[in-house]
Amino acid sequence: MGLQLEGVVCQCLSNGMFRIKLENGFQVLAHLSGKIRRHSIRILLGDNVIVEMSPYDLSRGRILYRLPLKK
Repeated sequence: MGLQLEGVVCQCLSNGMFRIKLENGFQVLAHLSGKIRRHSIRILLGDNVIVEMSPYDLSRGRILYRLPLKK
């Protein structure tokens, strides 16, 4: 288990990679988790997501969950 932080998708890249802007202002490169891929959950620009990051490399992460839209 790594660090789980909330962020916003700010750029969609190729091969299921995304640039995420975290709550603390940092930007990380993240890929989709296996369950999101398996269930074909679409991640779009501006979506709020939960990203899991390794304590060894804080510039990369894995998207675990897409949060519902805030009203």
